[in-house]
Amino acid sequence: MAGTADATRKPAGPDFSWSPSALAVEFATASDGTPRLVRLGPPGAAEPVDPEAALPLVELTALGHGSAWSGPRFTGTALGSRLLYRAHDSGSRPGWDWLTVELHDQGTGLTVFVELTSPVGLPVLRSRVRLRNDGTQPLTVQSVSSLLLGGLPAPDTLDVHRARNDWLAECRWYTEPLRATVADINVDAHQHDSRAALTLTGRGSWPTDGHLAMGALTEQDGGRAWLWQVESPAGWRWDLGERAHGTYLALNGPTDAEHQWRSRLEPGAEFTTVPAALALGSGFDEAMGALTAYRRAVRRPHADHTALPVIFNDYMNTLMGDPTTEKLLPLIDAAAEAGAEYFCIDSGWYDDDTEGWWDSVGEWLPSPRRFPGGGIRAVLDRIRERGMVPGLWLEPEVVGVRSPIASALPADAFFQRDGVRLSEQGRHQLDLRHPAARAHLDKTVDRIVGDWGVGYLKLDYNIAVDPGTSAPGDLSPGAGLLGHTRAYLDWLSEVQDRHPGLVVENCASGGMRMDGATLAVTQLQSTSDQQDPLRLAPIAAAAPTAMPPEQGAVWAYPQPDFDDDLITFTLGGALLGRIHLSGHLNRMSEHQLSLVRDAVAVYKTIRGDLARAVPFWPLGLPGWTDEWLALGMRVPGGPSYVTVWRRGGATDELRLPLGDLAGREVHAEILHPSAATTGPVVRDADALRVSLTSAPGVVLVRLTPGG
Repeated sequence: MAGTADATRKPAGPDFSWSPSALAVEFATASDGTPRLVRLGPPGAAEPVDPEAALPLVELTALGHGSAWSGPRFTGTALGSRLLYRAHDSGSRPGWDWLTVELHDQGTGLTVFVELTSPVGLPVLRSRVRLRNDGTQPLTVQSVSSLLLGGLPAPDTLDVHRARNDWLAECRWYTEPLRATVADINVDAHQHDSRAALTLTGRGSWPTDGHLAMGALTEQDGGRAWLWQVESPAGWRWDLGERAHGTYLALNGPTDAEHQWRSRLEPGAEFTTVPAALALGSGFDEAMGALTAYRRAVRRPHADHTALPVIFNDYMNTLMGDPTTEKLLPLIDAAAEAGAEYFCIDSGWYDDDTEGWWDSVGEWLPSPRRFPGGGIRAVLDRIRERGMVPGLWLEPEVVGVRSPIASALPADAFFQRDGVRLSEQGRHQLDLRHPAARAHLDKTVDRIVGDWGVGYLKLDYNIAVDPGTSAPGDLSPGAGLLGHTRAYLDWLSEVQDRHPGLVVENCASGGMRMDGATLAVTQLQSTSDQQDPLRLAPIAAAAPTAMPPEQGAVWAYPQPDFDDDLITFTLGGALLGRIHLSGHLNRMSEHQLSLVRDAVAVYKTIRGDLARAVPFWPLGLPGWTDEWLALGMRVPGGPSYVTVWRRGGATDELRLPLGDLAGREVHAEILHPSAATTGPVVRDADALRVSLTSAPGVVLVRLTPGG
């Protein structure tokens, strides 16, 4: 047996290490000859794992090259076990360390480049995989990993965290033991790992409809945390399972099995996966702080990320898609009086159709009927006269079936399957890979921004296409969808290159396209369409798990029929995010409007801190029905801010743990409601005692170390 093993052993590559500034990374060769990631952690903290417990650097399947076993887990692929070490190179560029490992399969001629990067000073690893067919025959790839990690602690010791993400109910995190899904089968008795896996997928053109493209593992004893995101604007998948008495993690973009994605690599052709990122920490909050800093490092630079101007949007619980000059002018004046700095006219400004605008959109020309006496440009001028930047809502990727654009553009400019143009909810979907589709949108945006002087675009997307499109040249609909979404993000970048001052908000019926790839290009992200301020609270409290706080657009829609408590509750929930004012401010009494002005003034005093703060959750991540919620923001080298909500229940007092501020001298200052005294918040040893005697109630506290 020993002779047989020696005869079949593959050539081993060298063991090597990589030392980005905040991570220790080591690679070793397993008995099958594949290099494996055996150490990943803070310098001096992590120990290497057995290479046999680790995973190959890449797992992939292709037609004719499947898996070594059947089951839902993305491990044990035939090609993955044949990718042998060829070379590696490393270096640095401003703000980043990088390592590229080159692998090769002699049988197919496939060359694989594992491209690892890490932002300087952060315990975060980003990975993507580039394939190049150096063989003589085509290779049809069905799946390929973005990031693999084996040798994690045993499933018995781990909790897994996921976030349900549904329309009007976004960012609902829940936790369970990994063993609740991956059962203990007594591996030793079977001499084989379990086939079971905890698998999560996102599908279609709404990649975060159902779940966020994220997940986390934490040690049940309160120790280490591993937090990840798959940066895909289309489909994605991750899975967890047991391997060699430990746990593995596999992160993927779209696959053939889940997303009808395949890529045919002709000789010389290449394909690059979507990136995935893994953040480490001693607990969920610390790992989320690292991931928040990483998200800032990877996104497109923009002045908005530090300025954080206050935005008023006329839609939510206000005009609801029915803007007119008569309705807008008093709102514009009231928004300016309240302290807004941008004013966005939401949907409906183009609607001049007696049959409704939903299935007739696409030309994006203003309605003369809605804006008599100077048209929409007179309204935009009024916004500027009141010292605000004008904004407009746009749904660029859709064309209504009754729109003239549906027949004006060529058939291949739209999503199609089997030669049939697709329609969803009375709309067609543009394919941004087609030059005619791109030219149409360039003309639209250049008119709105360049000619009309609009400085803010809310880009919405209210249909979901699953699994995608099969345009000429597309091997599969999933490949067509990924191609379109990448082209869409390229188009967005080009728009901002032409109009560098433009601020772009990403929206897809709220948070249905809340993915890392899109957030790296746009400045803001709509977090929800939720119209009930009490149900919006847990969304606002959890939104910083999906994006940095300065990108999370949170509605604040006070109304003249609200009492003071509900007005302050509605406003207070947005103060640690990106406040998006709405509501009939023009109908409010002077006292009510003063409550709005005070909240906006508070926001303007803290927004500079929010642009560099990292989130934490003193009560843990919020539950959808929790009566008390808390969100904190910790400013490196500065104060911390905590918002506490009370939505109901008999208890009117809460003991709030101080975390890393425990045992230190701390000054607690109530910022909102502005009329509050120090009574609602009292320091109590290593906690704050917060009293909210009525529900709904809210308080925003600034905690300054050192008194």
